[in-house]
Amino acid sequence: MVSPAKLKKLSHEHGTPLFVVDHAELRKNFKQFKKYLPRVQPYYAMKANPAPAIVRTLYKAGASFDVASMPEFLIVHENIKNLSAKQRQDFIWDKIIYAHPIKAIKTLKELDQYKPLVTYDNAEEIGKIKKYAPNAGLALRLKVPNTGAMVELSSKFGAEPGEAVELMLKAKNAGLGVEGISFHVGSQTTNFQNYVQAIQLSSSIFKESESRGLKLKLLDIGGGFPAPYDDGVKPFKELAAVLNSELDRLFPKEVEILAEPGRYMVATAATLVASVIGKAIRDGKLCYYIDDGVYHTYSGIIFDHCKYNVHTFKKGRGGATQICSVFGPTCDALDTISLSAELPENLQLGDLVYTPNIGAYSQASSTYFNGFPPAKVVHINEE
Repeated sequence: MVSPAKLKKLSHEHGTPLFVVDHAELRKNFKQFKKYLPRVQPYYAMKANPAPAIVRTLYKAGASFDVASMPEFLIVHENIKNLSAKQRQDFIWDKIIYAHPIKAIKTLKELDQYKPLVTYDNAEEIGKIKKYAPNAGLALRLKVPNTGAMVELSSKFGAEPGEAVELMLKAKNAGLGVEGISFHVGSQTTNFQNYVQAIQLSSSIFKESESRGLKLKLLDIGGGFPAPYDDGVKPFKELAAVLNSELDRLFPKEVEILAEPGRYMVATAATLVASVIGKAIRDGKLCYYIDDGVYHTYSGIIFDHCKYNVHTFKKGRGGATQICSVFGPTCDALDTISLSAELPENLQLGDLVYTPNIGAYSQASSTYFNGFPPAKVVHINEE
């Protein structure tokens, strides 16, 4: 995390609310992912935070990218647009996956010129891709257990396992190139058995496909890699050990293994600094109001089911704290950051508070609700 002294200095220079992105942490997270999962190529899931500066740093570090819209695709494309035509196309084919199973016709028309790898999970999508993006390669998205994930995804996407081979053969018979299969165990998955079950299921489908004349080349194990929001989250290297064991046991070396880490890459790389703008006692409880809230950087509370910790640089008398409520700046009572923040009673107007590990699914979904603009973004330790 960025040092308290640095955070205070930046907030005095730029004002608050301030979203500080530490690119040294981004590089560290990418390096750690590669260290513990050497066989797996990480495709950064841009939806977690699509800031062009973040994408640029990960691109320079050697990352691939998971995009889910043309604007996301074009942010990545900015980094490769000056490569030769062959280098550019090789990068798109090898290092970008359009991992949204349902694509608008307009999107498919735009995508086709780039010859991308895309996911699908139903028969209707095969017809659309065949007509509007026949140059695409395909990966079938499977429905797999999301038990224990903070954000469940299986109710919206994924083909039933029993339909998988038929859907791939249907795409092949339509003249499309089927490369492999993908799955997603749900965001912030601390139940490692989700991965084990999904990998074993994928292995069975690989074998059935080959027996029916379709040899698959890649497996995309999706995202869900948990960020260390608190001490209750098991270390990433423990999950990596489980994944390495299953992948090596079930998939030969020639099968390419992809993953789509988003939260894991960017969550710990950003800290929010905000200011106290109000203070009141309500029903006997101390309440603080700050200049950022759930319509802004704390949007992950609403959209991502995430709980954030609010800290202060100021110590209470004798180090004492009490249970406080923390509210955002808007007129909506929904704009509640915490009803159980442990903060000192002596915070005054203008004092600073901060929240670490807030880089994922936060600033990306900030709004201008009630006329309040999103936090200013500052990038540090860029190379």
